[in-house]
Amino acid sequence: MACTKIFSGDLPEITNEIIQYFRNDFSTLHSCILVNRLWCRLTIPLLWENPFSLQNSKNYRYIELYLYNLNDDDKTQLNEYGINNNLLPSNTLFNYPSFIQHLDTRKISDSIERWAAAVRKSSTIQDQLFIYSVQKNLYLKYKKLIYKLLLQIIIENEVNMHTINVKVFTDEDREYFNVTFALVSQNPNFVCNIKNLALHIVPTTENITTFIQFFYSNCNSISSLNLLFPSNCHSKTEKHLSLIVDSQQNLKKISLCFIKLPLYHSLLSLKNSNCTNTLRTIIFYFIDFKNIKILNEVFEQLNVLESIHILYCYSLDSNFIQQVINITKPFKLKSLIIDKPLLFDLLQLLLQKSGNYLENLRIEPEDGSKQQLLSLIIKYCKKIKFLRLYDFDNQEGINLAIHLIEHIKNHLNYLTIDFVLFYETEINLFSSMVLQNLGQMLPTKLEYLSLSLEINTSDFEIFLKNSQNTFIKTLLIKNIRYGKRNEEEKMNILPFIKEYIMKKKRTEYFGFLEYFFAQIPTNVDDLYSLNNEVKEFKLYNITIQYYNTLIIDIYKFINEMY
Repeated sequence: MACTKIFSGDLPEITNEIIQYFRNDFSTLHSCILVNRLWCRLTIPLLWENPFSLQNSKNYRYIELYLYNLNDDDKTQLNEYGINNNLLPSNTLFNYPSFIQHLDTRKISDSIERWAAAVRKSSTIQDQLFIYSVQKNLYLKYKKLIYKLLLQIIIENEVNMHTINVKVFTDEDREYFNVTFALVSQNPNFVCNIKNLALHIVPTTENITTFIQFFYSNCNSISSLNLLFPSNCHSKTEKHLSLIVDSQQNLKKISLCFIKLPLYHSLLSLKNSNCTNTLRTIIFYFIDFKNIKILNEVFEQLNVLESIHILYCYSLDSNFIQQVINITKPFKLKSLIIDKPLLFDLLQLLLQKSGNYLENLRIEPEDGSKQQLLSLIIKYCKKIKFLRLYDFDNQEGINLAIHLIEHIKNHLNYLTIDFVLFYETEINLFSSMVLQNLGQMLPTKLEYLSLSLEINTSDFEIFLKNSQNTFIKTLLIKNIRYGKRNEEEKMNILPFIKEYIMKKKRTEYFGFLEYFFAQIPTNVDDLYSLNNEVKEFKLYNITIQYYNTLIIDIYKFINEMY
């Protein structure tokens, strides 16, 4: 009876709760639209709150639905570039711009690029006029106009903006930034209630300081702040960034990436602001801790801090470690991802202090200390969820690595084993040891497993049999091959993958690459390029994707998880 009422629309509050549960499940949301009018009305806002994020979409014509909202003067501007009004819809079922809650300048510009490409490929008369205009070297100017009109439509709809990401990586991005700055600065109400702000500004731009001032003068509602600035950024800019922190009433998360820019004011602002009783997460990304001497006094003031993440940072020397040790409060280090050698004694002190909190780990040891490092991790780190292991140089190290995996299997969720190319005999031996011993050590479920090994069929079959009780949501396999590509042996482990992975539906997303190392130029075969194979896996509800697109971006991963 209750189910009948839900589907008939008699219980709209419960129906809304159900649909909200599927927020990021786009396939299910599209099905919900077809149930009835109520379900459609509740679902459409979720599908349209962040359409520009769908970078894998093959249909970018949704931009035309936004342009429908243009006034006659703006449509006249489009006409000047060869866009006839007939290209735009005559009406729409919903006011789609009113649903947008996420604005990402880079993703919007990328979507415009793809939309323009889609229009160019069509054969209608109206679209051919567009092609003519592009051929007259007006392409960038045209895209800037579309960007301006889209942003203008969003602002005019007085949307409840939740997230703003401003990203400037190229000179073209700078052009879009200038458009953004001009429109947003005239409409302060547009930013006054945002919860998430990301400023990623790599090439310097003269408007950036004024733009930062605009934010800390008009918005105090930010709960997540993500800042990325280059080493040539002026220290004055860093000081203004600290004022954004100072102005917030409920900042819960901050991610700092200054690429060797001094961090003094931004750190100090954490101590002297409302953050002391709100801040729960700090992410340091490519930060140089050299000459920073205020860690102790800052962290002592952060009363509700739950997680600290250090990703590819510099100067993790005795000065840094000693400051951490001197902090009387727990130093809840959840992520330690570094690719530079760290002195063994310093690492031991750090793990003694924080090892029990660590969940995400990749460490580059000193030469000859890999076994000692693995022993330290086994001793102090029992809650590892994300682990990357690579560059084994002897059998003892591999045995310890397998022991470590068994030691943390109750928590382990993301595992990468990556062999950088040694001599052929070494990588063959080490790969064989991993494949013969890893399968039986894996937990019953993994979110992610990536193996980059030289794989022979007999060892691989042992691994597949030993791991047959493990479901792996995302599986990546790179088979490193030596010598020239032999068509008869191409993807020689694929039949085993089909038998033990595909037919038993042991994964949802799969990437497979064969890397022929010794051949010049190096040859790379990606399973995604074989359409028949992709279709066959799809019959078992397994999605084949480009290998590189499935590799975890650790910075994005940490930002999404915490």
